[in-house]
Amino acid sequence: MSYDENQHHDPRPRRSRRGVFAVVAGAALVAGGLGGWLVQRADDGPGGDAPAGSATSAGKPGDSPTPTPSRSETLAPPTSSPAPSKSPAKPDLPLAGKVVVVDPGHNPGNFSHSREINKQVDIGTNRKECDTTGTATNAGYREADFTLDVSRRLRTLLEKQGAEVEFTQDNDRPFGPCIDERARFGNEAKADAVVSIHADGSAVGNRGFHVILPDRVKAGAADTSKIVGPSRDLGERIAGKFLRATGSSPSNYVGGGTGLDVRKDLGGLNLSTVPKVFIECGNMRDPEDVALLTSASWRQKAAQGMADGISSYLQR
Repeated sequence: MSYDENQHHDPRPRRSRRGVFAVVAGAALVAGGLGGWLVQRADDGPGGDAPAGSATSAGKPGDSPTPTPSRSETLAPPTSSPAPSKSPAKPDLPLAGKVVVVDPGHNPGNFSHSREINKQVDIGTNRKECDTTGTATNAGYREADFTLDVSRRLRTLLEKQGAEVEFTQDNDRPFGPCIDERARFGNEAKADAVVSIHADGSAVGNRGFHVILPDRVKAGAADTSKIVGPSRDLGERIAGKFLRATGSSPSNYVGGGTGLDVRKDLGGLNLSTVPKVFIECGNMRDPEDVALLTSASWRQKAAQGMADGISSYLQR
């Protein structure tokens, strides 16, 4: 299952497993052709215009060797660190003057604040819980720790290119923020791009990454009509660069092998007025994906892929 703001993932090991989809073999063939498109999209420089879903080149993305995580890589949780002091943007850097909001999914403190995160908030189309705990590996490596680690790596890479990077949370608050507040943060920052970072909690055998794009929604406080197009462009570029940097394949269980999934049920997207996407970097319940997600070197590649995609989008 893909990330759901309403889903409270159990961080403990699951004893039951869903069967692997019977269509995995067919999806793998689709992913091969569309993986080639993603590589082509990754090569698109500023102004690249490969249409969504077009197989512009054949070929299946190669799998990178599966790293063996060390104990320190797997168990060390992120520590709270103050945001780096802002320095004047250097006009000669490629992302000077650009504002990027990074949204590390969930919060390590959510586990201790179930009452607060269960509070209902308005997402335009309906009401949902403020936030969830997120998922975890069977060994206890939490999604909230993963998202903070990758987000901090991404911030460093983007700031080196001159971008102003703001976080919705940096383990600097007891829980949350709520999903509506996360969306409002990007809106008020007038962000040029927002990326919400996650990892999935699905069945064993379900592997790969996918980028979630906003669908066209107009209900209550939600109106995505102005961001659907730009968000797709942002998401396509991130998907292509992520594939290239990490060697990971597009999801074999979400998005039909494209690495892209359009949703209208996520408040973080529905309430955004600036280009925004979610990325599910892998499945924390599949041992092969876990070997990647718990590797510090792979997380650095994941951050690099996102940074490359964001930079490509902002310089288009």
